[in-house]
Amino acid sequence: MRGVIMHSPGEVRVVDRDDPTIIEPTDAIIRITATCVCGSDLWPSRGADTVDNLLLGHEYVGIVEQIGADVTTIKPGDFVVGSFVTSDNTCEICTAGYQSRCIHAQFVHGSIGTQAEYARIPHADGTLVATPGQPDPDLIPSLLTASDVLGTGWFAAVAAEVGPGKTVAVVGDGAVGLLGILAAHQLGASRIIAMSRHKDRQALAVEFGATDIVEERGEAGVARIKELTGGLGAHSVIEAVGTQESMMQAIRSTRPGGHIGYVGVSHGVDLPGGELFFSAVHLHGGPAPVRRFLPELIDLIWKREINPGRVFDMTLPLEDAAEAYRAMDERRAIKVLLEP
Repeated sequence: MRGVIMHSPGEVRVVDRDDPTIIEPTDAIIRITATCVCGSDLWPSRGADTVDNLLLGHEYVGIVEQIGADVTTIKPGDFVVGSFVTSDNTCEICTAGYQSRCIHAQFVHGSIGTQAEYARIPHADGTLVATPGQPDPDLIPSLLTASDVLGTGWFAAVAAEVGPGKTVAVVGDGAVGLLGILAAHQLGASRIIAMSRHKDRQALAVEFGATDIVEERGEAGVARIKELTGGLGAHSVIEAVGTQESMMQAIRSTRPGGHIGYVGVSHGVDLPGGELFFSAVHLHGGPAPVRRFLPELIDLIWKREINPGRVFDMTLPLEDAAEAYRAMDERRAIKVLLEP
């Protein structure tokens, strides 16, 4: 099969890979119908992570081709959505709602690589969720977002305790931040402040439910949030970047007693203990337990109550994966869908 690897930082290649086969009785083989490039994929591309023929891709939807002998919840022919972390969905951590930290968790990025034509998914019963039937083609991009960016944005909003009567600030205007806005709107937030400098992303933020746009960053951004909230700060803040600046902007934009849902993959973030102590804010986040939310998100998409697939503003064939990475790195695209 064809699959995408990162040979070295910034050098994306589409190569021949071995077709996957059933190894464990809990495995499933899926034919991938849509995959995409994630903002987190850009970290190794920029040299922030170690790279040596890295298997790329962790967002995926597709058709079940084969199942292991112990798989019971899906069958060949089913259209499925999977999480970016595999899980058994039965261990104590999973049943508490944190499937991304399952005792058998395996990150799809680097170990499986779903920017490919096929993939072997371990713990298929706990990782994959079948849709009610074969989706209409226009639903596939939205279902694909549920695999990571929608589920991650949703977890960020839940972790930030978004709800009616709350003011929410969103730090980061990539796909996760934008879908955090969508989630906040669905969860009933009264006011949603999107922090963005890019007109196309601002427009999508408003479409998803943002009520205010703040273009300032850093301390100027914090001051603007305080100005918009009577000097108090937001009740709930979503941090969807993962840098020192974005985390501190999130903490300082949150009112005492408020909540931060942080889901940006952390790179070089150090928290100042004294400031954090006296801020009196709640921090909750990490790799999103997407599997917890998949049934609910699939249902919302299936009923056409939400359209998160709008974050895809470019579609390319899998063979053009290198261009997809360039387009996102250069901010010519918010998120690129790849068609195997």
